[in-house]
Amino acid sequence: MHDYGTFAFDSKADVLERAKTFWNPDKTQFWTDAGVDLVIDRREGYFLWDMAGRRLIDMHLNGGTYNLGHRNPEVVQALTEGMQYFDVGNHHFPSVARTALAQKLVESAPASITKVAFGSGGGEAIDIALKSARHATQRRKIVSIAKAYHGHTGLAVATGDDRFAKLFLADRPDEFIQVPFGDVGAMEQALSGDDVAAVIMETILATYGFPLPPTGYLEAVKGLTEKYGALYIADEVQTGLMRTGEMWAITKHGIEPDIIVTGKGLSGGMYPITAAMLGDRAAQWLNQDGFGHISTFGGAELGCVAAIKTLEICSRPEVRSMVHYIADLFSAGLARIQSDYPDWFVGIRQNGVVIGLEFNHPEGAKFVMRELYENGVWAIFSTLDPRVLQFKPGLLLGRDLCEDVLDRVDVAVGRARTAAMGGRRS
Repeated sequence: MHDYGTFAFDSKADVLERAKTFWNPDKTQFWTDAGVDLVIDRREGYFLWDMAGRRLIDMHLNGGTYNLGHRNPEVVQALTEGMQYFDVGNHHFPSVARTALAQKLVESAPASITKVAFGSGGGEAIDIALKSARHATQRRKIVSIAKAYHGHTGLAVATGDDRFAKLFLADRPDEFIQVPFGDVGAMEQALSGDDVAAVIMETILATYGFPLPPTGYLEAVKGLTEKYGALYIADEVQTGLMRTGEMWAITKHGIEPDIIVTGKGLSGGMYPITAAMLGDRAAQWLNQDGFGHISTFGGAELGCVAAIKTLEICSRPEVRSMVHYIADLFSAGLARIQSDYPDWFVGIRQNGVVIGLEFNHPEGAKFVMRELYENGVWAIFSTLDPRVLQFKPGLLLGRDLCEDVLDRVDVAVGRARTAAMGGRRS
């Protein structure tokens, strides 16, 4: 019996069966078929324990949600103390917690950012960004990158891959235009009609396997948005909050966006909260009609408490130094492993602790994922490019654990190569 206080299950098999019945049959079966029968039980720091007792080192972090580890003690303490005073709050009224977080976010961002609007999930924050751009420009068209990912809500899903947009009849090519990544000419052609409200860009495309932007590409896109009167939206849901060694990855390109979207890690992994950080032009609707976007749980006050503590931790000089140290450690270690399997492990895409590992097989990352799972590490393949493994060290990962992970990766990469090439591992 697994007793969690307010509910209990007889076994992991019981959970899996009920998940297929009451929750999501296709996703539950997908993971079972993939050889990943994971049902997360206890979690602490950068470790997960399956209901069957297996320990995993978390190198997925749910897209960066657990940048600071699971149940980070400082975030837990801030929430515990906050619960003596705060709850969700009332979204209609000025709030001490929302105001405090909004100010800290503005202070953390480039000078172009002056206001903040809150959501409860990343897709909602993207929707706020897109609505803000449409209001500011009085245009409807949105340009995004093919194979990008910006969430699954109404407007956000239309900017992403057809796999998700078509499923819910959200593919609208008359309003949502996609161009190839890295193609400045295609971007200018899309913008040249002077009818685009915004270009939305992940600073590094996460779900597409972290391809790094060509030198000068993001800067060129920002210049084109200025030339043709569109807004530049930087989606930093997975690349912000110090993952590249800077608070916001876009600042490494010298760009001051019109809007920055943040989420996932902003929660400290403890309480859902996201934000669209807006420049003056994008924020005009907040002066015209502050009721233009209403979200009961957007900017929930306990979420603000968690986010304020998260921002404070991420802002510490020692954390910045730690990220650079971890990045260098993995860069060297992964290069050593790659040199042993050059025909199989063919690419390392890295900016700070944003890392994608590329393999020479259409679904190579799935093979590596399974072997890592068997060897005590959890990392996930890139949904829109299964050749690439999303590999996401935490911001506070210690040296010994980094070395442990690299040892396990070395073993898993070799075994995955054998499996992918039709052999049998020893």
